[in-house]
Amino acid sequence: MNEKVLSTLKSSETDDWLDIRVVRPLAYYCALGFAKLNIHPNTVTILSMIIGAGSCILFAHGSYHYEGLNGLAYNILAILLLIWADIYDCTDGQLARMTGKTSRLGRILDGAAGFVWFVPIYIALTLRFYHHHSIEFGWLGIADTQQNAIIATAILFAFVLVSGFYSMSGQQRVADYYIQTHLFFLKGEKGSELDSSVRQQQIYDETPDEGNRVWKMFLKSYINYTRLQEKRTPQFQHLLSVINDKYGSFGNVPADIREELHAESLKLMKWNGMLTFNFRTAFFILFVLADLPSLYFIVFEVICMEIFCRWIIRRHESFCKRIAGRIAE
Repeated sequence: MNEKVLSTLKSSETDDWLDIRVVRPLAYYCALGFAKLNIHPNTVTILSMIIGAGSCILFAHGSYHYEGLNGLAYNILAILLLIWADIYDCTDGQLARMTGKTSRLGRILDGAAGFVWFVPIYIALTLRFYHHHSIEFGWLGIADTQQNAIIATAILFAFVLVSGFYSMSGQQRVADYYIQTHLFFLKGEKGSELDSSVRQQQIYDETPDEGNRVWKMFLKSYINYTRLQEKRTPQFQHLLSVINDKYGSFGNVPADIREELHAESLKLMKWNGMLTFNFRTAFFILFVLADLPSLYFIVFEVICMEIFCRWIIRRHESFCKRIAGRIAE
């Protein structure tokens, strides 16, 4: 990756191989184009939401097993739209750093983008299962009647709700938080976007209602977002408290402790990346093209990825607890 592309990244340490080699360079050239057209980064984020959510129309079709070559083509086009949305989701941040147009709203929108994509996609895949489920019914020996289809779809929808609103959203919140945590260890307060719910609540309370109702709605959702991140990372929150009590700020922490925190966090970055778009979407594509999106929700996202996410949290919390204990001695 050349220096110009690197200059638009938060850090190459927080991106995986595919991002570094493919996605980020493509996003950089997109950012150059948007910069020349004087398009704001937040506009690019909204474009990514529209493109990603729009792919749901094509994901609603069965793939090759159910709809032949036409179905396969629809699904491949849907996948390309989702990849396009992801490139724009990377472009907005690179464009913001390139032009200096960073903003709190941009941070909030960026965190919401993936969720905006997958809500309509997951609903479309649930409807798809209602119409195309003979593979699963055949494995389970279930008669393919309308009543059974309704019952099975209702059960799948319950898994979809857990998958989307608990598993995927929770896992991506953790992944995003650990990226900002790593940047905090690497660059300090000014080099990361590590936000606290207390500070966000202060901003909310200090913002007048008059003329700011929509903005305060965004702020309220972001307060909840940061609270959920903090709730899953109690030992990291304790580490921050110990650092503030003893040193006043992270910049005053001795170099050997900062280096140890960075090194421990760096070990987890390659695993943390597997909670984000590329790894998750690779499996999503496989299940969708195989006409088995139901297994993606039930087996991959609710079970496998949740176990994996909890393992990453345990590892991160463990080194935070160890180092906080040593600082407090």
